[in-house]
Parts: sequence; C-alpha cells; structure tokens
Amino acid sequence: MSEKSIVAKSKFWVWGFVVLLAVGSANTVFNRLGNAKVLEKQIEDKTQLYVKVAEVKNADAPQLIKLPGTLLGITQAPIASRASGFIKRWFKDIGSVVQEGDVLAEIETPELDQLLAQLIATQQQAQESMQLSKSSLERWEALRKKDVVSQQEYEEKRSAYTQALANFTAAAANAERTRQLTVFKKVVAPFSGVITKRNIDIGDLIDGTTKPLFVMAKTDLLRVYINVPQSYSQWIKVGQVAEISLDEIRGKTFQGQISKSAQAIDPLTRTMQVEVTLGNKERTLLPGAFVQVSLKLPASHAINIPSNALLIRKEGTQVAIVDEQNTVHLQKIKLGRDFGVSSDVIDGLKGGEKLVLNPSDSLSDGDRVTVVADEVKPQEPSASNAEKAKP
Repeated sequence: MSEKSIVAKSKFWVWGFVVLLAVGSANTVFNRLGNAKVLEKQIEDKTQLYVKVAEVKNADAPQLIKLPGTLLGITQAPIASRASGFIKRWFKDIGSVVQEGDVLAEIETPELDQLLAQLIATQQQAQESMQLSKSSLERWEALRKKDVVSQQEYEEKRSAYTQALANFTAAAANAERTRQLTVFKKVVAPFSGVITKRNIDIGDLIDGTTKPLFVMAKTDLLRVYINVPQSYSQWIKVGQVAEISLDEIRGKTFQGQISKSAQAIDPLTRTMQVEVTLGNKERTLLPGAFVQVSLKLPASHAINIPSNALLIRKEGTQVAIVDEQNTVHLQKIKLGRDFGVSSDVIDGLKGGEKLVLNPSDSLSDGDRVTVVADEVKPQEPSASNAEKAKP
C-alpha cells in the first residue's frame, strides 16, 4: 500500500472521529438544554401557589338566631302559711287542677287558739275598766257643774277614762290581729292553676316561716325568658313572633310572641332580657322544660366573610385579596359580630372582593397565585349512556 493511500485513510478516520465527537457533543448539549427546561418547568409547577377564593357579598338574607330558655307558668308562686302549727290534713296533690279559693290544706294551731282566747279575755277586762272609768267621769262631770269637786279632780277622772279607752282599743287591736292569723289555718289557692309541688304531709310542723307548702303554676299560658345579645337588641320589638321548639318534640314548633323587653343592656353579660309568652291550652308544654327560642330578624346588610379567610398576625386581623392579575394583597380589617363559621366586617372591605380561603402562614403581599375551582365530582352515567357504553 502506498504512502498516499495510508495518509488519506488516516485523514478519513481522523475526520470521522471529529464528526462523531461533534455529534456527541451536540447531543449532550441538546439533552442538557431539554433537561434544564423540564427541571425549570417542574420547579415552576412546584413553587406555584394554588388557592381557592370566595367572593365577598353583603348579608341580604334575614337573620335567624336561636337562644336557650326555660318555660315558666305565666303565674307561678310558692304557697306558704303565716300560721304556726301542725298539718291536720291536705286536700290537693301534685297535678291537681285547682280554682281560686280552693282549700289546699288545714293547719292545727293550739298555741294560736290559746293566744286568741287570752287576748279576747284581756280585751273584755279592758272594756270593763273603760266602762267603769266612763261612769265615774259622768258622775264627776255632774258634780263639777254643781261646783262640788275641784277642776283638778275632774281632770284626773277624765284622764283615767282616756287611758282606759286607749287600753281597750289596744287590746281589741291585738285580739283582731290574732283573729286574722287564724284565717291562715286554711291554706287556699290564690289563683286558678295546677299544683306542681307538695312539700308537706300530715303531722308536719309549720313554724310560720316562708317555707312553701305547695307550689302552684298557671299553665294555660306560659312564658320564657331569653337573654338577647347586645348586637341583636336593636331589632327586638314587642309583639314580634317567636318560635319555640323542644328536642323531645321533633318536627313541631310552637308560636309565641315577645310580650316584654327590659329595654336595657345588662353590663355584666352584655345581653337584654326579653319575655316571650305562648298559649298552652292543651297543656302540651310543661313548665320547667328547656326550649330553644328562634327569632327572625331583618337582614343586617353587613359584609359577611367566612372565618377560614381570616389571617391573625401581629399586624392585626387581615384577609388576602386576589386581584384580576392573580396577585395577592393583604388587607387589614375590623370585625363585628362573630357567628362561628362566619363574621361581619365593619371596616376594610367594600364587597365584591375575592378572598383566599385557608391562607397559609407564608402568604405575603404581592405573591402570584393560581385560582382553582372546587373539585367537580363526575356525574353518574345515565341509563341511556350506560346502554350506549355496552359492547
């Protein structure tokens, strides 16, 4: 083989090797560029903030509040006795329907009877003494006209009669007071209603204190007291309809109305006491039962936002607003009433803003975000589509 052919073949192999190196280098460069773009895309996807938003709206719907309360009879009172003694007999038990003036029990009062007899005797003595003084005064008055006795002696007789008359009046008053106490030997119903409690039995000692012998309630009309928070007090009006419900009677409500309002806020609880009355002619509801009172109030037209849109930071209470360019702006707000799942905003929002729900602690002003909609669940295939899907 000639020297020229060897040189030519060497050049061919050299240039082939160079071409292979160039192709390999270009392939490596292109692969690295492609990998860099993929990596950049992945980093961008992973660092992108995805958020859900809620649009701020004014509260135009009527407000409904539920407050706890306890049913009471429209008239309810403990029945006590002013007379001291022992229970001789009782006539009415719990659940008894009584009329005004019915005798509930009788009390045996031996000490009071003896005291009355003593005071009556004292009154008779005072009366006899008063009559004797009166007769003496009349005789001395006649003698004085004849100038038989002195004026001083006549004045003494008249003073004695005045004292005797005063003693008789005092004795009569004491006897009458004790006689009035004997009226309480019979315990009577002060109004028509139902006996809800009996605290006595035959032979029990009654010492004349305020210990109740019976408890009565008028149950054909009931009342319930509720404490309305200050934030709702301005909408409470007498005559307003209220709905009363019990857990034991599901699916049924009883209608009442506001009959009285304290018209003042309790500084300790920041609530206003309100009385609601409702009819109970069938006696379906029982005094003492725990109930829920629902009140429908006018719309507040306040800006209301969900509680999971709030950011509590050292700067104060804030929300994250997303603008049309999907940029976050942190806005400081002032809250009003707290409803648990939502809150009223007094200052900081105008309405129509889009707020980030469940914002992360790392969210900052000026961040770019991607708004995502709520996940839509796939619909179940209809019968016609299911038939078409069959092979």
